[in-house]
Amino acid sequence: MPDYAILFLIVFGINLMPAFGPPTWSILVWYRLTTDMPTALLVIVGASAAACGRFALAHLFRYFGHRLSAKTRRNMEVAREAIEQRKRNTWVVLGLFAMSPIPSNALFEAAGLAGMRLLGFTAAFFAGRLLSYSVYTYAAGTVRHTSFGDTLREGFTSPIGIAIQVALIVGLVVMTRIDWAKWLAKGAKAK
Repeated sequence: MPDYAILFLIVFGINLMPAFGPPTWSILVWYRLTTDMPTALLVIVGASAAACGRFALAHLFRYFGHRLSAKTRRNMEVAREAIEQRKRNTWVVLGLFAMSPIPSNALFEAAGLAGMRLLGFTAAFFAGRLLSYSVYTYAAGTVRHTSFGDTLREGFTSPIGIAIQVALIVGLVVMTRIDWAKWLAKGAKAK
């Protein structure tokens, strides 16, 4: 059982990182290739730890949200209200995002800054990660020869990986600067 606790702590810690953390699936694949842990338990522990880590990350950013300017806080409140009014679209987009390999840290950071309700948000993320981590770890069981170090190094040095992380950070900053009330009012008038 200590192996599962260590795995949980590693994945939880990685998912607390605001940017540039190694992908959780790579940790789970490494465990799948180097241990005798059952794949199903790896996936459950990994998805649980990832969801808990992202939930905590969103709460950390919620704390920082109180330090934003009044104008930015107002913009984030309007964005939150608009998202929460269109729950069906939110769940579809979140479900697709949660199942993709794209880093989810900026999504949770934005949700925290906007003060969104996080429980359902995190539950959808957890469900998506159960699916995607299952695919990765079961596929890893068929491929036993790989270099985990190369996978981690690629995550930190890949120009595409770095560009995605920087774009997500810039997107988060831009999102806080948008006058959501004005932008959403224009969209409502166009309909």
